[in-house]
Amino acid sequence: MWNYGKVTVRWLGHDGFVLEGSKTVIVDPFKAQGNYKADLLLISHEHFDHLSPDDIRRFTTNSTKVIAPTLCKETLSQLGLAVTYVAANSRTETDGVVVETVPAYNLNKFRSPGKVFHPKEDGRVGYIITLDGGRFYHAGDTDVIPEMKSVNVDVAFLPVSGTYVMTAEEAVEAAKMMKVKVVVPMHFGTIVGSKADAERFRKLTNCETKIMDKG
Repeated sequence: MWNYGKVTVRWLGHDGFVLEGSKTVIVDPFKAQGNYKADLLLISHEHFDHLSPDDIRRFTTNSTKVIAPTLCKETLSQLGLAVTYVAANSRTETDGVVVETVPAYNLNKFRSPGKVFHPKEDGRVGYIITLDGGRFYHAGDTDVIPEMKSVNVDVAFLPVSGTYVMTAEEAVEAAKMMKVKVVVPMHFGTIVGSKADAERFRKLTNCETKIMDKG
């Protein structure tokens, strides 16, 4: 874990993070350990390694509020939680936490010829979370996209493993496009990629980089 301002940041592995401040915000827990309970749970999209019912049950209570794109509705509707469904380029405020959505999609990662893993039209998202004065961008599963030019944050969690998301080299380009103080590499060590991808990003970028351990 590490602290940014008034917020303690913990990496749950893969794309999962806990932001602990005046409220506890958890994003995309998958095969995660810990006893954290979310005041606010954010789900970036419907794939199993981001929308994990077992993890959601572990990290929520009856009072947890959930934000997710509409394509998560089929699964989330079965869990009995209060869910706000959002589209890209939206803004919501929950208990003093401001959540803005950024599109998350592929441009050059294909499941078959001409078909990307994460099409823009499906409506998957990344999140900009404003908590206790800090702004945190969780990019979700995405390539380098033009919308990143408008991202202005303190901390960015960026995928670096390739195959389904940005490579380390592409993440370097993403970091150059946005205004960001610290980048935390993610999306490695569970499905695809390894810590070497995070290290390669750190070597190639001029941006301050924090490579986190789980917990």
